[in-house]
Amino acid sequence: MAFTGAFQGSLTGADNVRFVCRVYGADFEKAMEIVESFAELGKYLYEPVKVYSSGMRARLAFAISLAVDFDCYLIDEVISVGDAKFHQKCQVELFEKRADKAMIIVSHELHNIREYCNRAAVLNDGKLMVYENIEEALNLYSNL
Repeated sequence: MAFTGAFQGSLTGADNVRFVCRVYGADFEKAMEIVESFAELGKYLYEPVKVYSSGMRARLAFAISLAVDFDCYLIDEVISVGDAKFHQKCQVELFEKRADKAMIIVSHELHNIREYCNRAAVLNDGKLMVYENIEEALNLYSNL
């Protein structure tokens, strides 16, 4: 999912959407519809990102990530973003509407790994160990 540190603070949220669309060759108008609806930033979408709270930045980043159709999503703890209502919207968008996409999820929330993954890997002392059995990986991780 989009990294909020990549935003240009002096640009508006909408301008940042336009920039991302240019980078990925995505349709700006279609992307803006998705971002406006999903992020629920209202008039702040047209304000400089530097005035956003961290939650507003996270909403914008998540919405932009959804506005571009990727084959694979790299998700780093973003599942726990926002209030309960926004969290539920994120769950539906990622794990129901994009169930056919590849995802690499990085999380310390073990219930997320159990719920959404069919394989797991544990990075320990610079070595990545991949497990077909989720519980085996989680047991190792819990004992580190």
